[in-house]
Amino acid sequence: MAKSITQIRSLARGHTRTAINVLAGIMRSKEATPAARVSAANAILDRGWGKVPQAIENGDGALELIHRIERVIVEPENSDSEGSEIRQDQSESLR
Repeated sequence: MAKSITQIRSLARGHTRTAINVLAGIMRSKEATPAARVSAANAILDRGWGKVPQAIENGDGALELIHRIERVIVEPENSDSEGSEIRQDQSESLR
């Protein structure tokens, strides 16, 4: 019988302590390769503190577009006609 996603997650979470101990052991092991130690350390940090936010920039001003969209959503009374053009462009690209 197939297990539900909830059951699978529950089973996996039951191994959390062991998995963290294994990662910590690899991280501290002098016999492990430097790459393995760094990978284990990163895995521990990511799970404990979350991944570092990544900047969204592709050279085409994508970050500026995101700031404009945010301004339109957060402060709609201060948006200008440029904001409505952005919303129109976005709705056309979703079609």
